Amino acid sequence: MLRTNTCGELTKEDLHKKVALAGWVHTRRDHGGIIFIDLRDRYGLTQVVFDPSHTKEEFYNEAGHLRREDVILVKGKVRERKEGMQNRKLVTGEIEIIADALEIFSKSEVPPLEIDDRKPANEDIRLKYRYLDLRRPVMQRNLETSHRFITAVRTYFNKNNFLEIETPILVKSTPEGARDYVVPSRVNPGKFYALPQSPQLYKQILMIAGCDRYYQIARCLRDEDLRADRQPEHTQIDFEISFVEQEDIQHLVEQMIVEVFKEVFNIEVKAPFPRISYKEAMDKYGSDKPDTRYELFLKDVSHIVVKSDFGVFKDVISEKGIVKAINPPKDLGRKELDEYIAFAQLNGAKGMAWMRVTEDLKLESNIAKYFSEEVKQELIHFIKPKPNSVVMFIADKPDVANFVLDKLRRKLADDLQLYVLKDFKFLWVNDFRLFAWNEEEERWEPEHHMFSMPKKEFIPTLEENPGAVLGDLWDLTLNGWEMGSGSMRVSNPELQKRIMKIIGLSEEDAQMKFGFLLDAYKYGGPVHGGMGLGIARFLAMALGYEDIREVIAFPKNKAAECPMDGSPSEIGDRQLKELHLKIDVVKKEKKEENKEE
Repeated sequence: MLRTNTCGELTKEDLHKKVALAGWVHTRRDHGGIIFIDLRDRYGLTQVVFDPSHTKEEFYNEAGHLRREDVILVKGKVRERKEGMQNRKLVTGEIEIIADALEIFSKSEVPPLEIDDRKPANEDIRLKYRYLDLRRPVMQRNLETSHRFITAVRTYFNKNNFLEIETPILVKSTPEGARDYVVPSRVNPGKFYALPQSPQLYKQILMIAGCDRYYQIARCLRDEDLRADRQPEHTQIDFEISFVEQEDIQHLVEQMIVEVFKEVFNIEVKAPFPRISYKEAMDKYGSDKPDTRYELFLKDVSHIVVKSDFGVFKDVISEKGIVKAINPPKDLGRKELDEYIAFAQLNGAKGMAWMRVTEDLKLESNIAKYFSEEVKQELIHFIKPKPNSVVMFIADKPDVANFVLDKLRRKLADDLQLYVLKDFKFLWVNDFRLFAWNEEEERWEPEHHMFSMPKKEFIPTLEENPGAVLGDLWDLTLNGWEMGSGSMRVSNPELQKRIMKIIGLSEEDAQMKFGFLLDAYKYGGPVHGGMGLGIARFLAMALGYEDIREVIAFPKNKAAECPMDGSPSEIGDRQLKELHLKIDVVKKEKKEENKEE
């Protein structure tokens, strides 16, 4: 080994020991002819001293020309730092290395960003020079924490008798929700593989194969619009179990989280987690991934305000809309209210009505005149507002009203500091609808995916009213983020065909796209279910980030591009020819160029 120790381990117990350290020059300081170097590696910092009265002249002179991020090897002896010069924040803060020799491995140009947690660069620079950004101690910590998290998850599943089994990366393109990334086949002209959105079909086939308990740290790729908690490629904890029910799966996940959070983050998580239905989540929070660190519940007041003379509310209700109210526990000035109105409109609302609640629980505002005293008192009794507060109203279609109020609820909680940042509130949201109506395409589509089992009571009349069918499927949420989804799976091929027919797949299409799964079930498939849990989301939440890119080594930007390596990129004519492909975009550009000429 070139080095005897890392830069984060030497202490007073190592005094007078001869050592060799290697790493990057973090800082260089010249104090009265004595040169101090902070040497950095993944493990920490160690101060190195080049003293002309001790260090050979050639090494001392070379040290004088060192710059940030030069990579060096230093040999010397451990000594105690002088009184008053110690750094209690560092493990190595009581010692330093008096240098005997110096070897320079490589020189660095001036870095385009600071390798300093206190001075993060902007996002574009960080992603372009990700290899420099990852040198920052906080990013090194994030990568190490990710490693420990995955190791702890593996340990948990291994001791619970699961088999870790790899599933293919080149798979058949099947509609699962998002768009597929596709890969052309060179040896099968005109045919394509897809990159897996999840190992869904393969883990079900593993259950049919009798594997009983499967897990995988699985790569999943989805061509969908990006946001803070979504990347085109992500890694999830994927597992499937035979001969279980929903409660068994949820209990297993709870125990995993309790153990892993304690071991990796030293965070105590209490189980079992609360459970609510999808309907209750939408009614009380306006979201299927509610933040339950604070209450601030929504109240549907349609049945009350319809008795008023306020035309806006009455018109919305007559068009099958709803009016919902939220009551933040603080009085708000007119300027603040105007800002919240603008925020609601920015998120899709036509407007936001409000009433001020007085000390003696009276309602006052410019719309109060349209409400009789009886209606006002009924609102007070139903909403139970706090004195000296404001009631805000959103009137719209149910989906729009809930979406806007969910955004408004989160913003109010942030602005009014209604929660403790490091309070971790897990929640199971159960009983999702199996089908959702797509208004644009005028068809039913799966709420999660088409392999989720309907609840038993809905199976006989599945086709009569698909919108009323509840599925044996659920989400795990944490502080307003969806952490993962799961379900019991359809293990009867005839029932699977019925579900496919409801969402518009003919028997021929079903056989063409999913025939390998349907055929496998002909030979006996067990009752089974499972989940996929996003690893980056767990890490981001536990470490206090609002963007999962902080815990991913090489993420994409908001345009699904990697500024560091330049992907996605064009490929050459030779590759296109080998793949039997022609690119229409290139043709169009050439035609436009010819026109200009």
